[in-house]
Amino acid sequence: MHAREWIHGVYLGVVMLVVSATAAGQTGSVQTFVLDNVTGIDARNAKLEPAKFQGKKSVRLTTDARDGGLAILHGSDLQDGTIEADLAVKTTTPPGVRMPGFTGIAFRARPDGSEFQMFYLRPKNALSDDQGMRNHSVQYVSEPGFGWYRLRREWPFVYESYADIQPDTWTHLKIEVAGRTARIFLNGSTKPSLVVDGLKSSMLHGAVGLWGYAREESYFANVRITPAAAQPVKNGADAAGEWIVRYASDAGPFEGSMKLTRDGSKVTGTWSGALGENKAISGTWRDGYVELAFPADWPEGRDGAPGPAAAFLEGWFDDSSAKGRMRVERRADGRWAAEPKVH
Repeated sequence: MHAREWIHGVYLGVVMLVVSATAAGQTGSVQTFVLDNVTGIDARNAKLEPAKFQGKKSVRLTTDARDGGLAILHGSDLQDGTIEADLAVKTTTPPGVRMPGFTGIAFRARPDGSEFQMFYLRPKNALSDDQGMRNHSVQYVSEPGFGWYRLRREWPFVYESYADIQPDTWTHLKIEVAGRTARIFLNGSTKPSLVVDGLKSSMLHGAVGLWGYAREESYFANVRITPAAAQPVKNGADAAGEWIVRYASDAGPFEGSMKLTRDGSKVTGTWSGALGENKAISGTWRDGYVELAFPADWPEGRDGAPGPAAAFLEGWFDDSSAKGRMRVERRADGRWAAEPKVH
C-alpha cells in the first residue's frame, strides 16, 4: 500500500506556522527555528502542539487530511544554501496495517503552500525485506504536478532511494540547494542519500516548511536555514534552435542533434543522429523546462533488441546550454546535455 500524498497535484492540508525572528534566534542571514512552542500558529486541517519526543523538545504535527499537512515557517526564505532539521515519525496505525511513515521538509515554497519542493522520509520502508520497497525510503517531489507516483512511473528510482533510517527515532536531515540541484544528507553523513540534478519547480526561492501525513505523529525540532551565494540560473530560456546533444546512458554514449521550434508551450522538431534520422519530436515547454519525446531506432550491436523504441527527454534550457534526463524505453537511461550548433 502506498500513501496518497498528493492527488492530481491538488494540495489539501495546510498548516501555517509563524515564528518571530527574535524568538527564532535569527543571527544575521542565518535563520534558526527552535520549534519548542507553538506560539502564533494558525493551524488548518492539522494540529500542532508542543511535545517532547525521545527527550527532545519539539513540535508535533498531526492531521486527518488524506493528503497530509504542510507547516510553513513564516519569515523563512531560501534560494540557495542549506536547511538542517531534526525530525521523527511515529505511526499510529493498528498492528498489521502497513504504514511506512511519511515526514519531510519542504523548500522554495510559496507562502500559501500552493507550490513547493520537498524531500521526505519513509523510515519503515528502510526495514523491509523487499528490496524494491527499501529503495522507497527517501523521496523527492515537486508540487503541483510531480508527485511520487508520476516520478516513479516515468523515471523509476531516479527521484527516490534507500537510506539507513529508523522509525520512532530522531533523524538529522540536511538539504543542500544550489541552482537546479538539491541533495539530502542524513545523520551527519558526508555522502548524500539522494541527489536531484534538475529540480522540477520554476520557483528559485521561497519558504521552508514541515510536512506530515495522516495516521502518524510527525515531530520537528531545530530547523536552521543558512543561505549561500545564488547560482546563475534563471527561468524562461527558449528551447528553439538547433542543438548538439550528448547522451551518457547506462547502455553507452550516443550523440545527435535536435532542431526545435516553440509555439507558446508547444515544442516540435526533429532528432537526427545515433538513434535515427529526422525523427519527429513533440513536447512541452514551461519557463525553460521541457518534456520531449520521439520515436527512436535502437541500433544493432548494443545491448537490447534492435528496432523501434520510444525516447523521452526532460530538463532545463538555461541560456546557451541545456541538460536533463533521457531514457529510451526498455533500452537505456541516463543524462543528456546540449549546446547550440555552430554553423
